[in-house]
Amino acid sequence: MSDLNLLYTEVEDDLRSSVRALLADRCDPAAVTAMYDGDRSPVAGLWKAIAADLGLAGLLVPEEHGGAGASAREAAVVLEELGRSVAPVPFLTSAVVATTVLLDAGGALLADLAAGERTAALAVPLSTAPDAAPPTVGVDADGRLTGTVTSVAGALEADVLLVPAGTGEGVAVYAVAAAEASLSPVVSLDMTRQLADIRLEGVTGDLVLAEGEPAVRRALVAGAALLASEQAGIAQWCLHATIAYLKERRQFGRVVGGFQALKHRLADLFTEVESAAAIARYAAAALAAGDPDAETAAAVAQAYCSDLAVKAAEEALQLHGGIGMTWEHPVHLYLKRAKADQIAFGTAGAHRTRLAGLVDLPAAG
Repeated sequence: MSDLNLLYTEVEDDLRSSVRALLADRCDPAAVTAMYDGDRSPVAGLWKAIAADLGLAGLLVPEEHGGAGASAREAAVVLEELGRSVAPVPFLTSAVVATTVLLDAGGALLADLAAGERTAALAVPLSTAPDAAPPTVGVDADGRLTGTVTSVAGALEADVLLVPAGTGEGVAVYAVAAAEASLSPVVSLDMTRQLADIRLEGVTGDLVLAEGEPAVRRALVAGAALLASEQAGIAQWCLHATIAYLKERRQFGRVVGGFQALKHRLADLFTEVESAAAIARYAAAALAAGDPDAETAAAVAQAYCSDLAVKAAEEALQLHGGIGMTWEHPVHLYLKRAKADQIAFGTAGAHRTRLAGLVDLPAAG
């Protein structure tokens, strides 16, 4: 693979500190847990603080379009911290995936997304892998869209839906006001990134990209690559929270963390979490540099990090003992996010299959 610098810059370290401080102040685990009872009130205020107050909605948008002109490296830092807090904000779906679709188009919508004035979502199922044909809706000669897309992430928070539509010549992308579509919320395993089904019935959309399939694929690659940083952040929180708990929990007259069997489990998990951080970092760096290995790095990152995040969350739940099984302890939030992320942008198995093709590995005969 390419020789990329994976060290964090001073700017990235400062960005991490700012995001972590804001989340510590504004992302209370109890408020996040309340979302499972239908209370989505924390989303709007937290997203405004991240998108507009910190100006992070426009990280990937060039300066000439009103953005920060940053790269996937900075976006990855943000996602690590969002993963560490299971923050219920549409950064991945709007500031990464939808924004990447619009980078070729420019225009007022991209500027609005960069300013945090509007939020967008790409209308494809969350499980859509980068090499899968994006599902499309129908479009007539007048640009009216009709069709249904299921299990879309970020749609409930979106002001604008970017809808892939099948034309006779390929896939075009239309911008549709979310208010014009029929959105049906789906009871999701991870209610901090709740899914929704979208139904369009003769809705008029604005043509954004006449040849949109390459942009959609790039957006899905970016989503897969940077989701790995969120998964690494989840795993890091699970590891550190478990270590802190086992240093305090006493049983049979001694600190539980002193038992050798638990030390071995934590040591193994530590090496895997560190590996996940490095793999996710490489995927982000390759994407930022426009490296030829970017798609391969994204596939490697998802093949490894998606399963590792689940393992770290499961270990955290088990090693927290009885308290880990309670609704009041936040560990369940991380397990649910990790499990939902496990199928986002393709499963680990799908990415391994894709990886085999990317590196010309022949199938078993």
